[in-house]
Amino acid sequence: MDYFLVSFFLIQYIRTSLQTAVNHPEWDKRLVFARYFSIAWIATFYIADEPFWTNWVWDIFLVWLIVVIYRNEVFNSLRSTAQTVMPFVAISIIRDFVKGLFPKFYESNDSFFQVAVAFAFVLCFFVWFYARKQMKVLQKEREDRLREEQASRAQKESLEYLVNERTQELTMQKEELQKTIEELKSTQNQLIQSEKMASLGELTAGIAHEIQNPLNFVNNFSEVSVELCTELEEEIDKSQLADADKDYIKEIIADLSQNQQKITHHGKRADSIVKGMLQHSRLSSGEKEPVEINALADEYMRLAYHGLRAKDKEFNAALVTDFDGTIGKVNVLPQDLGRVFLNLFTNAFYAVAEKKRKLAAEGLGSDYKPEVKISTKKFANKLYIRVTDNGTGMPEHVKAKIFQPFFTTKPTGQGTGLGLSMSYDIVTNGHGGVLDVESIPGEKTEFRITIPVSEPTSES
Repeated sequence: MDYFLVSFFLIQYIRTSLQTAVNHPEWDKRLVFARYFSIAWIATFYIADEPFWTNWVWDIFLVWLIVVIYRNEVFNSLRSTAQTVMPFVAISIIRDFVKGLFPKFYESNDSFFQVAVAFAFVLCFFVWFYARKQMKVLQKEREDRLREEQASRAQKESLEYLVNERTQELTMQKEELQKTIEELKSTQNQLIQSEKMASLGELTAGIAHEIQNPLNFVNNFSEVSVELCTELEEEIDKSQLADADKDYIKEIIADLSQNQQKITHHGKRADSIVKGMLQHSRLSSGEKEPVEINALADEYMRLAYHGLRAKDKEFNAALVTDFDGTIGKVNVLPQDLGRVFLNLFTNAFYAVAEKKRKLAAEGLGSDYKPEVKISTKKFANKLYIRVTDNGTGMPEHVKAKIFQPFFTTKPTGQGTGLGLSMSYDIVTNGHGGVLDVESIPGEKTEFRITIPVSEPTSES
């Protein structure tokens, strides 16, 4: 009976202390099986009329329980409890060993063995009772400490809530102040930008006017010279010169006429550029006009291209257009939108030229083909414009600042950092649209303009 009581209560103590049914269900199944085994074996012990050999099964069973407790981390907290069972198991094994091998000695000292086993048995339950009592005390202390922690946590959460609330108020005030400061800075930058653009416009207009006067003389006199060449050919036909001389003189006159025609052609082209400069420098009227967007974009694309070609004769790039022919005329601010186109195209051509220069310096530029593309599309009363280049691209930290006034990635003297800022203001404030950018460093950059448009009203 003592074997059964020790094993039964040890198993129950383990299940209760560790709450194995909830925390360790797999071990709980094994412990339940062990409990049923102890019940079955005590029944076998009495049914078989208390045979001596059943004691050895009990010894092995208890040793197995102790080994399981010591070999698994799950039962780490119960190893001290297992130690209380060891004296009982050790004395029982010694008793059974002496009883089996030295029966006469056992019979003469039977009372000694019985007292030792009884003492070890009582010691087990005494220690378990004391451990149980200590566990209840610890449990109560743990519950008290838990309540104190909960009260402290509640107080801490209350303080944190008050601190967070106050912090949120301060943060909102800070954000409002920062927003006000940013608005003031933006206003200041816009004023500076407006002053600079006004001065630049006046300078450009003055230069263009000065150029236009001698250019008109060149165009007019070249046209008159062509007419004089025609008259000279007629007079040659009337002269008495030999036919061979007439043909020779006519060839010279034809070459001279052709040269004058080229002067006229390029003079008119220069005149168109000067007129574009005058239009670009002219202050916006603030009134929208019906404009052919495709023609406007194409004009400024070629203006920007030839502007860069004038600085670098060796530069070449493919100009790709993908225009929506159904757009027609839309109401926009033509001078302002022309400035946007000029800025975007100038930056695009600069990016592809810079990439070609870098690749050439590395000896890798033979396969690179610079390309700048403009595409337009009108859909659902919105105008979509895309300016794409396969140039240097830009990293994220540059893209985040690209529309800030005075921010530029160009070397000193090659950019003021106002072009894209002005373009952003024209698109967003002047037209109520959106200007954003997507870029892959080293591969491409795409500026995307989206403008709500209305059809031009027809005059009666």
